[in-house]
Amino acid sequence: MTPSRASLHLGLISGTSADGIDAALVRFEPRPELLAARTFEYPASLRERVLAFARSAVSVALDDFGRLDVEIGAAFADAASGLLRASGVDARDVAAIGSHGQTICHRPGGPWPFTLQIGDPNVIAERTGITTVADFRRADVAAGGQGAPLLPALHAAVFADGANARAILNLGGIANLTLLRPGERVLGFDTGPANCLLDAWAARHLGRARDEGGAWARSGRCDDALVDAWLAEPYFAAVPPKSTGREVFNLDWLLARLPAHVAPADVQASLLVLSARSITQALQAHAPATREVYACGGGVHNAALMDALRHEMRGMHVDTTAALGIDPDFVEAAGFAWLARARLEGIPGNLPSVTGARGPRLLGAVYSGR
Repeated sequence: MTPSRASLHLGLISGTSADGIDAALVRFEPRPELLAARTFEYPASLRERVLAFARSAVSVALDDFGRLDVEIGAAFADAASGLLRASGVDARDVAAIGSHGQTICHRPGGPWPFTLQIGDPNVIAERTGITTVADFRRADVAAGGQGAPLLPALHAAVFADGANARAILNLGGIANLTLLRPGERVLGFDTGPANCLLDAWAARHLGRARDEGGAWARSGRCDDALVDAWLAEPYFAAVPPKSTGREVFNLDWLLARLPAHVAPADVQASLLVLSARSITQALQAHAPATREVYACGGGVHNAALMDALRHEMRGMHVDTTAALGIDPDFVEAAGFAWLARARLEGIPGNLPSVTGARGPRLLGAVYSGR
């Protein structure tokens, strides 16, 4: 039987690593259920242009920006349509698409704070015929918030345990934590790098998008003094609410803090420990009673990173969100489906305790489908 239209929403996101578009088809009633999900890789040339824009510290040509915005919108539309074809669901059965888009720049501090995600939602709505909700972060930034992370609201609704302190750890390019503590308000923030520096270093020395499974990192030896020097980065000591991205943690940041004598494999091993240790220190600083950590995001496939986290988090139970019933690869995509649903139902999507916004806000703009 075809599910009812009102019960289906589709979420789309490409994260900081820009390694593809995650698409998730979700039914939220009577309980959240992931019906279908798939990752659609960017063409290599498009991914490189996305990363070049994100790395750029100078002005970019408006023609290049406008074209990339439309191309990414078309790629997101193709991902949504591809998932529906693969799952045998008609577009008319989907109430809305929630599209996060592709973050190009995130600067929520300073006198003129802003965050920028591209992937024209007009193109998505037109090509799919489905109402599309997009531009989720800027309303929170306009209200004085960080605009990130946005998924703690979903984590609290889906993953909270009334008896135990629990953390949800998203291992994207940047790592972020959601702290679920019985009887206390939800907290969440970006801790720093998860995969972004690992990927950048692997691309520089291996010519590949990532160090698959962390094999190259395992071949090296961690330099603890180097890790300690990296941990002196002021962002790690900043008090939440806080968020970050490639604007801080990028290859230039690494090269400026890298002695000439360290072997490339040892740098990779040290970067792995930097990710695991900075996450653990943030958890210990802000939720020391936590005993359960459930990870999601692409980093769960880096076995060396997961091992490093378990080593740093000795005494805690570390698993993935699969143990809680949701595929760790698609928690974020499901989250933007959830935020689209909230927007259409007039429910605020941010948590001021997480982002620091002045209050709850409706997130996202609505673009009508055909």
